[in-house]
Amino acid sequence: MILCLDVGNTNIKFAVFDGDVLKLSFRVATEHKKTSDEYGVQLVSILGNNGIDVKDIDGGIISSVVPPLDYTLERMCGTYLKIKPLMLGPGLKTGLNLKVDDAKEVGADRVVNNVAAVRKYGFPLIIIDFGTATTFNAIDEKSQFVGGVIAPGIKGSLDSLVNGTAKLPRVEIERPKTVIGKNTVTNMQSGIFFGFAGLVEYIVKKMKREMKCENVKVIATGGFSEVIAGEVSCIDSVDKLLTLEGLKYLYDLNGKETKSEK
Repeated sequence: MILCLDVGNTNIKFAVFDGDVLKLSFRVATEHKKTSDEYGVQLVSILGNNGIDVKDIDGGIISSVVPPLDYTLERMCGTYLKIKPLMLGPGLKTGLNLKVDDAKEVGADRVVNNVAAVRKYGFPLIIIDFGTATTFNAIDEKSQFVGGVIAPGIKGSLDSLVNGTAKLPRVEIERPKTVIGKNTVTNMQSGIFFGFAGLVEYIVKKMKREMKCENVKVIATGGFSEVIAGEVSCIDSVDKLLTLEGLKYLYDLNGKETKSEK
């Protein structure tokens, strides 16, 4: 079995694959001060509760946009799973052609999403990831990543609004019945929900125009992808497992044995 970790600024997503079959996926909060032992105990407990023995984990791969946690999680894998995971970064084969000013600036999560989306849906594509940030990635008709957009994340925008004001409450992010709210809560929900729906529609429209490609598919992933996809007309498919499946593909592509000596 292979363990895949997608380390984001808000959550760490875990997946266990047995061959191409997803056996388990879950997420935990990203905590910079947590030790490798704390993450390890948590991981072993969750695996055990789902009937997975740590001895059956043969290898792993980590995609991270939180560098301070890279060593922590790598050490966790060595200590508790006896594996040396692959780290997504320079030297790892991805098969993705990056036509941007500086390839090193492209986040690991964006690389994984692009690789997975091209493999599953073909090209040209626009991939939207509703994570801590909302990212838009453009894949042209030659299967090249030609750039994209980084916008604020939905939850982060709400947090900024609440934290920056004295009287606004924290609200659930959901679609209100009308755009015009009748109270503070529905006013805020309308601003966040319809505001981001409009942002997505407009950016996708502009990207398609600049890409000058026909039949560009738009794929959405990430925490709020289903919420926004239900409101806009520009998203063709929602794929919540895109990143984790991409990590499994990259592990297979690089074909390295990562089981350590016990």
